[in-house]
Amino acid sequence: MRLAVLALVAVALAAPATPAGAAEELKIGALLSVTGPAAFLGAPEARTLEMLTEQVNARGGIAGHKVKLIVKDTGASPEKAVSFARQLIDEEKVFAIIGPSTSGETMAVKGIAEEAKTLLISLAAAEVIVNPVASHVFKTAQKDSHAAALIFQDMKKRGITRIAVFSSNTGFGKAGKEQIAKLAPEYGIQIVLDEVYDKAATDLSAEATKLKGANAQAVLNWSIEPAQSILVKNIRQLGLTIPIYQSHGFGNLAYAKAAGSAAEGVIFPLGRLAVADALPAGNPQKPVLVAYRDAYQKRYGEEVSGFGGYAWDAFQLLAAAVEKVGLDRAKVRAALENTQGFVGQSGVFRFSAADHNGLGLDSFEMLTVKDGKFVPLAK
Repeated sequence: MRLAVLALVAVALAAPATPAGAAEELKIGALLSVTGPAAFLGAPEARTLEMLTEQVNARGGIAGHKVKLIVKDTGASPEKAVSFARQLIDEEKVFAIIGPSTSGETMAVKGIAEEAKTLLISLAAAEVIVNPVASHVFKTAQKDSHAAALIFQDMKKRGITRIAVFSSNTGFGKAGKEQIAKLAPEYGIQIVLDEVYDKAATDLSAEATKLKGANAQAVLNWSIEPAQSILVKNIRQLGLTIPIYQSHGFGNLAYAKAAGSAAEGVIFPLGRLAVADALPAGNPQKPVLVAYRDAYQKRYGEEVSGFGGYAWDAFQLLAAAVEKVGLDRAKVRAALENTQGFVGQSGVFRFSAADHNGLGLDSFEMLTVKDGKFVPLAK
């Protein structure tokens, strides 16, 4: 698999030095987990940004400004994310930063971006990234509270009232666990087992075995790591047939493939990119989703994922703001905050001063795994 962005190497895709009198270069930094435990997030995000940068530069740039993309591979380390964020802001003088890929990293650099008044468009999901709102911090992944709410709505329809919750020991897992605990009572759901597992686990049989005495009617597994597929396999290997729900962190078909037949019937919320062809012709997202998917898959020879879609949204939202007001930092921040009706990969964005995510419950579809593929869940 070709990976155009190497660890710790800045990728400069703009043309050589800008001639005197030409438009100023637009320098965009990116903090991405290109390698390491969250490479399934950062690698497609990096490839997406590389592709978009080349596309806009081939058309003359954004509002005449050629883009220089500088990617830093954090390896999913909050410490590296902090170091690279300072480097991008203080040394590279980037106009904006896209990323980080994970919630824990984003929370580590959120204050740095805010203090420097540098736009940070996170690709991570945890709601605490934008709640409370920080003036210069936005995110493009859907809210974990919305994912939990949709899952609980489906459980309620099925008469499920007792669940077992499993979550990874990451920022995403912790934030999801908190939202689950907060929202479950509103849907009449009792958590009868609550287990946290290591993100790097290769065997979760011991955790899965605890289900046998828990009297749970369903499992809710909240993770973004490959370990979530291992848990699914371990549960089915015990002969347990109760429904398994996953978070939107399951949104990479590789996870379903890793779990094999055990993934059949898993239920989860996700953006519409994975089921673009199944959308009605009049859906405003359909042409945007299909165009990105086809371009990405043609270029890289691999299946597109919603994680790369988060990067697409961040880049295009920033580009739209720059097209509108030019390279004035304060004006771009304001233009982004006032974006309404932007059709992206994750949904239709409607930002405001009180909402720096801009996505609602309608940004998700409930999906399931059927014959090893993601398909819409029958209503």
